[in-house]
Amino acid sequence: MKRSITLFLIIFHITCLAQEKPKVLATASMIWDMAKNIGGEHLDIQCIVPIGGDPHLYDPTPKDVKSVANAQLILKNGLTFEGWFNELIENSGTKAKSVIVTEGIQPVQSLTYENATDPHAWMNVTNAYTYIKNIKKAFIELLPEKTAFFEKNYQNYLQELKKLDAYILKKIQSIPEEKRVLITSHDAFQYYGRRYGIQLEAILGVSTDADVQTSDINRLNKVIKERKVPAVFIESTINPKLLKQLARDNNIAVGGELYADSIGDKESDASTYIDMLKHNTDTIVKGLSAEVKTEQESNEKKDSSGHNIWLYGLIGLLFIGGFIFVVKKLDNA
Repeated sequence: MKRSITLFLIIFHITCLAQEKPKVLATASMIWDMAKNIGGEHLDIQCIVPIGGDPHLYDPTPKDVKSVANAQLILKNGLTFEGWFNELIENSGTKAKSVIVTEGIQPVQSLTYENATDPHAWMNVTNAYTYIKNIKKAFIELLPEKTAFFEKNYQNYLQELKKLDAYILKKIQSIPEEKRVLITSHDAFQYYGRRYGIQLEAILGVSTDADVQTSDINRLNKVIKERKVPAVFIESTINPKLLKQLARDNNIAVGGELYADSIGDKESDASTYIDMLKHNTDTIVKGLSAEVKTEQESNEKKDSSGHNIWLYGLIGLLFIGGFIFVVKKLDNA
């Protein structure tokens, strides 16, 4: 009886192991979402940096060390995006294969640091074609028996990305050419700007781990005035204080919130990579297509507001005076 139970438990344990999905880790949420579209239900795909977190500044936890140690495959962006990643690998002792999903992409050189590259390659949708091709290849090597499944998902997702690319190209072209200036918190949109035809300006460089210089603020003030920029845009993973102050100083709008280093949560309209770029594009087009008020118009509005206050005050005094006059008349009667 005991032998039968022991044999049953051994068989049950082996069966459970056989059914366990290979664990795949993506460093950032954009890569995680792409991987899910290719891997489907055959892989356990998780993300290291939580949605809404800043991958530039992420501080790995003990839980991350354990996750990396148990992974069979790790997908990372590379191009200096995950500066904390090598130490995490060393601490975990993992045997997992690491794949750089930007392999084959011509990187944009950093405008701030010599011999450094801009890591935000996913902001150009045509670069995402390379991302998912590298992801598909890694998955086929991991589970060759599911090659047909991964290939089918890859082809379907590729068609969705091509539609997204065409959508963005068309939408950006609807912005008046002189207004195609995108001002953001950090320099994450260079790939986007080069592909879709929009000038990029930012307070910070390609990394959020930097100090703001007075010269950066002065540069942006000059661009706003010369190009009559109607709006600036905050980012979901960065404190918006500086951008909001820049907007107030120049009497222009905050055009909305953009997603650069993370997709949005389930409650947002940017909860996937495709939705993220569509949301960004729609927000940019709406903000930059608005009319910007001239300094004269702003002053006229202020003057008008001042006159209105005096007018309301005068009406109030007349009302009070009339009320007192009526009360005295009644008393005399």
